[in-house]
Amino acid sequence: MKRVAIAGATGAVGTEMLKTLEKRNFPVSSLKLLASERSVGRKLVFKGKEIAVELLRPEAFDDVDIVLSSTSGTLSKQFSPAAVERGAVVVDNTSAFRMDPKVPLVVPEVNPEDIKWHNGIIANPNCSTIIANVPLFPIYKKFGLKRFVSCTYQAVSGAGAWGIEELREQTKAYLAGEPIVKNKFPHQIAFNVFSHNSAIGPDGFNEEEAKMIRETRKIFHDNSIIISATCVRVPVFRAHTEALHCELGVKASPDEIREVLSTAPGVKIIDDVPNNHFPMPIESTEEYEVRVGRIREDYLFPNGIAMLISGDQLLKGAALNAVQIAELLLNL
Repeated sequence: MKRVAIAGATGAVGTEMLKTLEKRNFPVSSLKLLASERSVGRKLVFKGKEIAVELLRPEAFDDVDIVLSSTSGTLSKQFSPAAVERGAVVVDNTSAFRMDPKVPLVVPEVNPEDIKWHNGIIANPNCSTIIANVPLFPIYKKFGLKRFVSCTYQAVSGAGAWGIEELREQTKAYLAGEPIVKNKFPHQIAFNVFSHNSAIGPDGFNEEEAKMIRETRKIFHDNSIIISATCVRVPVFRAHTEALHCELGVKASPDEIREVLSTAPGVKIIDDVPNNHFPMPIESTEEYEVRVGRIREDYLFPNGIAMLISGDQLLKGAALNAVQIAELLLNL
């Protein structure tokens, strides 16, 4: 049994962490829910019991074994080391430590062995990275992977609970013929599509795209993979979708890809050509597996394979991946 704390417990990912701990029957002996001052006193339910939210502060990590953290990167840099100093292991869902060479970056279906060399912090990768890596890694192991291009269609909940609310309110206003109010997104999200709302670097790639490139190479332990990404925000509440165009190391037919993915952990094949039924965010919502379909030869590359994938970024892209890492810690 483990003493667990969730930092950022009232956010979109934090609440999913709470639900996932319960659903997977994680052995919790005690549970602390931590958040900012405005959420202190709010009560959340875990296994039928109400638990009051406490203030996120260093002393809150006393008597805690595992911290599931989904705060901001700034807060994580402040509080994760404090938790480690008090003897806890932190599974951090922010970008604060992902590219730190001393911190393992883990997708349990890909590199579970990396948790063995942690020094108190284990990083949860970016949601789009996780969702792509789950089906790509078994293909990489079997056929090799020289390069891939990812075009993402990212749900608003990837921005947090406020993203869901902004899409909901703008949709209501649009349908009622009322003025659209932009609060946090830079552009109207209702009935619109725009480039991912993260800063663009000097190379022209935004932060979300850069994360996918750097993180995949670290997780696969292979800097030779050539990766390009274009990340886009779409008016979908939940679950990200990605179009992947890959150059494999050797030739593989679509049927051979399906055969490999049919037994891959965390993957569900949805590839019903006669009925034009392929992965969709509406069907990926609240599901653990990454759905894969539209598997076909891609003439863009030698040994090319294209596919469409979709996964719940609040679950496999965040909360579920973190809890799976915590489950791995149970066996260390």
